[in-house]
Formats: sequence, C-alpha cells, structure tokens
Amino acid sequence: MSELSPSSLDQLFREARTQNAWDSTPLDPELLKSLYELVKWAPTSANCAPARFVFVTTAEGKAKLAPHLSSANRDKTMQAPACVIVGYDLEFARHLPRLFPQSPAAKDWFSLPAVAQETAFRNSSLQGAYFILAARAMGLDCGPMSGFDAAGVDAAFFEGTQVKTNFLINIGHGKPEGVFPRNPRLAFEEACRIA
Repeated sequence: MSELSPSSLDQLFREARTQNAWDSTPLDPELLKSLYELVKWAPTSANCAPARFVFVTTAEGKAKLAPHLSSANRDKTMQAPACVIVGYDLEFARHLPRLFPQSPAAKDWFSLPAVAQETAFRNSSLQGAYFILAARAMGLDCGPMSGFDAAGVDAAFFEGTQVKTNFLINIGHGKPEGVFPRNPRLAFEEACRIA
C-alpha cells in the first residue's frame, strides 16, 4: 500500500476542520449512496458492521430532528444540507452468517446483551469516524456533534427497532465563517507511549 500525497493528508486531517455554517445547496442522493459505498469497506470486528445511517435531508425530517437538538446545534443543523444520524443496531449479529461466513458460530459470540451493546457501540463509532474521513475524501465538509437527546432521536427515527443513536454529523459544503480558529492538540509525548 502506498502513502497518500501530502495534499490528500491535508484534506483528510491537517487542513480539514469541523464546520458550523453551511451552503444550503442540497446533496444529490447518488452522492450519499456513493459515500456509503465507500464507508462500507472499512473494517469492523468480525465484519459486524453495526452502524445504521439516516440521512436527514428533507424539511419533514429536519422538523422531526430539531426538537431533540441542543440550542447550540439546532440552527446549524437546520442550515446543513444533510444531518447524518449514526446509529448502531443491537441486533447486528443476525447478519453475521452472511457478513462473516468463515465462522458459522460468530452470531453466538454476541448473544449476551452487554457484549452486543459494547460491540455495536464501539464499532459504530469506528464506522462514524470512517464516514467523516470518506466524506472529506469526497470533498464534503463535516460537523460531528454530541448535544442532542438520544432517546428523542431514537423515538423519532428508530421506533420499533433495536437501533440506537450514537452521534450526529452535519455534512455538505461549509462556509468559511463557520470555522473556528484551530485549537491545539496534545503532543506525542503527552498522548502516546511505546511499550
């Protein structure tokens, strides 16, 4: 595998920024499909792929979402062309006979609710991070968020399922005024050690 160019790394990491103001131009549904088609190839435990993505793009969808957002997140989410609800399916193991056929017993590894919960949350978090990188790679800006009532979002978008909300990501094309000054990061010596 070859290293990406410095400009690609800038686009994904060094120059990419969390966006807070949006050009309201709608995103083509085919672009959203292409985005998922890229994200789905990233690794998860036993290929369990528990993330479920809801692309909230319509006025009706945003009206359902708005009451469950914090006041700090409501306006910018209503302006964004899409808000992606990153959820996790607690019944993800039912797909393992197809997704991880090399181990017929894999479905049973997650039969305990606590194990299923931990696995689904961890791996959907990974998939949400992959989603951000894929969106950036495709030229989109992202604004990942906490600051919402998860139970309310679950009731509005996942009622009658075993899918729970992990976090939200606004996506689209950002405006320059929606970027805050770059904050510092921890140095290698503060965040890492080699054992």
